[in-house]
Amino acid sequence: MPRKSRIDAVGALHHIMVRGIERSKIFGSDADRDHFVSRLGEVLQKTKTICYAWALIANHFHLLLRTGPVSISTVMRRLLTGYAVWYNRTHRRHGHLFQNRFKSILCQEDVYLMELVRYIHLNPIRAGLVRDIKELGFYPYSGHSVLMGKIKREWQETAGVLGVFGVKIASARRAYKEFVEKGIDQGRRADLSGGGLIRSAGGWEGVKALKKKNIYQRSDERILGEGEFVDRVLAAAEEAMEKRYELRSHGFSLEKVASRVSEVMRAGPGAVWIKGRYRGAVEARSLFCYWAVRELGAPMSVLARKLGISIPAVSKSVARGRTIADVKGFSLVTS
Repeated sequence: MPRKSRIDAVGALHHIMVRGIERSKIFGSDADRDHFVSRLGEVLQKTKTICYAWALIANHFHLLLRTGPVSISTVMRRLLTGYAVWYNRTHRRHGHLFQNRFKSILCQEDVYLMELVRYIHLNPIRAGLVRDIKELGFYPYSGHSVLMGKIKREWQETAGVLGVFGVKIASARRAYKEFVEKGIDQGRRADLSGGGLIRSAGGWEGVKALKKKNIYQRSDERILGEGEFVDRVLAAAEEAMEKRYELRSHGFSLEKVASRVSEVMRAGPGAVWIKGRYRGAVEARSLFCYWAVRELGAPMSVLARKLGISIPAVSKSVARGRTIADVKGFSLVTS
């Protein structure tokens, strides 16, 4: 059975979990963790991705991210590939470091944001890395210590989280700490890390209650939220997919997209394929990448091969192309 595609959009909230291959360690020392945290901050800042919560455990890590102009898949590819290359070189090892595909759950913000911040930041206690909430406040490999003001990470969003608990920073931190501490006895929660209906219904007890009342609730293992939220997300994803199918049914291929780029930019017929860094070629290539990826759903790896550039270069071109299309009012399909 083919795996489901990721659901993502600018502004979407994602709970991301990454494990070592065969559950092996991905952080063997503080040097490993320090390098990963440094790389994480660099990638988040460059891609303008917001991070609300994070925690590193020996064989896995959690992130709570909001998608910026760069897709979550691209953000994670930059983070994981870069760290894996460094880790293998440093530890003189070969082969994969992470499980093939990271787990990403699209979350309903108003219901789950604070619950996820608490759940993720309590991971070091559940894993036995720290003994209690006091030690957690000084643990450098979780976002909790940043929210408590013990460690500074410029790339972590703190105002949006603490603002929920109060206007004054000191009282907000006290209230936030109390909120987190109340979650210690909850342990591992299936509704925040399990699958599909278990999450949407708030755990197995919620599922049983729904069944007793003969209530049907839409669920999807890629989404954490109430039934109506799941419906809205899936409908939007289905609409985007239908748009791609419609474009292809009307004969839109990469070649036709390239032709449309040449048309709107009043450039030569092969403008997209011209190599070089002069402005006209860069803009044509960027608009082509944006339309090909976002409108047609073309894989970045395919574009990289056709254009003779790297996948990160394609990703940057997509972001640049979006700006060009928005500023100049270009559209792939003429009305």
